Amino acid sequence: MKNIFVLLLLASSLHFAQQIEYFPSQLNVKPFVANTIEPKLGFMFKTEGNELRLDIGNSVDLAKIETPSGTIAVGADLFTWTLLRKEESFHFPVDAVDYLFGLNFSMKKSVHDYSFGARMRISHISAHFVDGHFDKEKFMWLNNRSPRVYSREFIEIMPFYQFKQLRMYAGFTYLFHVDPEVQHHDLYQFGFDYYRKDLLTDGISPYLAYDFKLTGAIRSTPNHSFKAGIKFGTPQGRGLSVYYQYYSGFSIHGEYFDSREKYSGIGLNLDF
Repeated sequence: MKNIFVLLLLASSLHFAQQIEYFPSQLNVKPFVANTIEPKLGFMFKTEGNELRLDIGNSVDLAKIETPSGTIAVGADLFTWTLLRKEESFHFPVDAVDYLFGLNFSMKKSVHDYSFGARMRISHISAHFVDGHFDKEKFMWLNNRSPRVYSREFIEIMPFYQFKQLRMYAGFTYLFHVDPEVQHHDLYQFGFDYYRKDLLTDGISPYLAYDFKLTGAIRSTPNHSFKAGIKFGTPQGRGLSVYYQYYSGFSIHGEYFDSREKYSGIGLNLDF
C-alpha cells in the first residue's frame, strides 16, 4: 500500500511538472503601454528643450503554469529610465537615473475574444544624480539641486480586462517604505491601450494608450500620460514601436519627484 502511495505521488508530481514551462518566450501579461514605469528598450526625445529619456531593461517570466483557471506566471523585473541632455558633438551627459528591480506575479484567463487577469509587482526603486548634473566650471550642482536619498519599496496590483485588441486596467499601489516621506502611501491609476491591427497591412498596427495616476505626493495634481504610435510587428508579440507621447504630472525621476513637468516627445521602443 505504501509503495502504491509513493507511485501515485510521483505520478502526480510528474504530471504537475509537465504543466510548467520555464523561461517562456512571451510574457504572460504585456507591459501597460502608457504607464510610465514599465520595462522598455528605447528612447524618447522631447520636442522642446534638449532632454531625452533612455530606457534599458527587461521583464522576464521565469516560469509559467497552465491551469484550468488560467495561466499563472512568475517573473522578474530589472530596468532603468534615464534623463539625458543633448549637447554638441553627439554628447549626451546623464543628469539622473532611476533603477527598478523586483518580482512579478501574473494571472490571465482567455475565453474566445476576451481575457482578464491581473499583474502584481513587488519592487524596489532608487534614484540618483549622475555627473551630467554637475557643473564642472562652476563646481556646483545644476540649479542648486544637490543629490538626496530616494528609495521606494512597493506592492502594485493591476487587474485588467481585454476584449480583442482593447485592454482596460485599474491599479492600486501601496508604498510600504518611502524615503523621503510623502503625504500618501497609496496610489491609484487606470488606463487603456488599444491596437488596430487591420487598419494597415499585416504586421503594422497603429495604437493609442492613456494612463491616469494619482501619486503619493499631492493628490490634487494627477499624472496624465498619452501615447499614439505605430507598431511594426504583432500587437501582442515582439516588434518595433514609433510613438508620440504627451505627459503632464510629477516627474518620473526620483530626484525630481516633487517637481511638476509637462512635455511632448517622439520615441522609439523595441517591444519584447
